[in-house]
Amino acid sequence: MSRPIGAARMGLLPPYLFAAIEQKIADKRAAGVDIISLGIGDPDTPTPPLIVERMRSAVLEPGTHQYPSNRGRQSFRDAIAGFYGRRFGVDLDPATEIIPALGAKEAIANLNLALLDPGDVALASDPGYPVYTNGPLLVGAEPVAMPLVPELGFQPDLAAIPADVLSRARIMYINYPNNPTGAVIEDDFFERVVAFARKNDLIVIHDNAYSEISYDGYVAPSFLATPGAKDVGIEVFSLSKTYNMTGWRSGAVVGNPEVVAAYWQLKTNVDSGMFEAVQEASVAALESDQESVREMCVIYRRRRDILVDALNAIGLGVTPPKGAIYVWARVPEGETSASFTEKVLEDAAVVISPGSAFGPSGEGFVRMSLTTPDDRLVEAAERIARLVDA
Repeated sequence: MSRPIGAARMGLLPPYLFAAIEQKIADKRAAGVDIISLGIGDPDTPTPPLIVERMRSAVLEPGTHQYPSNRGRQSFRDAIAGFYGRRFGVDLDPATEIIPALGAKEAIANLNLALLDPGDVALASDPGYPVYTNGPLLVGAEPVAMPLVPELGFQPDLAAIPADVLSRARIMYINYPNNPTGAVIEDDFFERVVAFARKNDLIVIHDNAYSEISYDGYVAPSFLATPGAKDVGIEVFSLSKTYNMTGWRSGAVVGNPEVVAAYWQLKTNVDSGMFEAVQEASVAALESDQESVREMCVIYRRRRDILVDALNAIGLGVTPPKGAIYVWARVPEGETSASFTEKVLEDAAVVISPGSAFGPSGEGFVRMSLTTPDDRLVEAAERIARLVDA
């Protein structure tokens, strides 16, 4: 063909971090290398049996075999509302404030299509989930980084955002417990965000993927529990990490009814909704006693301590995270995020994620996932220690 394949907008997108990591793992394993991956946050333990059993029975129900409604089953929306009420004290109207999402990634990407016009600005956490910055590029909008630095508890300095940026800003992405840093909210940050959004006519999108994974007595709040939050924004809730359901693609967009309606209008034109058997399995997860979640947090806390202790012993300077499933570590002196990641891969056969791939403010750090069995996590830590001490 004489013309390039692919729209011009595709040239704006960098290679997707986790696709590149998956390819590196595949290449090394094909070459016979014993790779340990701490790169991708994909739970290594199975989906709880009660969820699997509900899925099994729902698949046998003929009523789940037809096109689903984009609005979602009543049982699903009621289950989300019930969970938010019990867990967060947040009152959600199942009819107007809840729409199913095919996981958080789909929801975040499509919210850009639903809410942004060319030339608009999307304020995005830096470091942050790459879709916060890649999604706006696909609609001709401009992602603008909000640096997250340790000195501010990995919270953005709202007062530092330039006035000319704010005049074009339409949405703001935040995420706590935070990926990749593990930072949590223990102060009035959400209240400040609500006031800031009101003042600057912003839509806040809180990526709430990790609220149920926390340690040391910390209990994560919902952004929507903040007074006035539903007036200015929504939350993207995901079942993926909470219930080991990453492959099931189940979540919900909840909160401000006008934003929910805009997302729903887009969804009716781009997909046909969530498989209703998955919705019923999600109901089982949300209405369970949450014991599986508590057990999972015990596992992740143990792994966190193993990895943090090992990294601190070799001088990488790690603060134990109170939430999420990652350890955010400084690289050794003289290394960059990319050079240390490459060295660990080539010389220790361990896959980690360079902090710079999550945004410019991630330079000087690496992210390590806790979704690896204990024995392999210990082995990975020992390999990295031998490399650093060499």
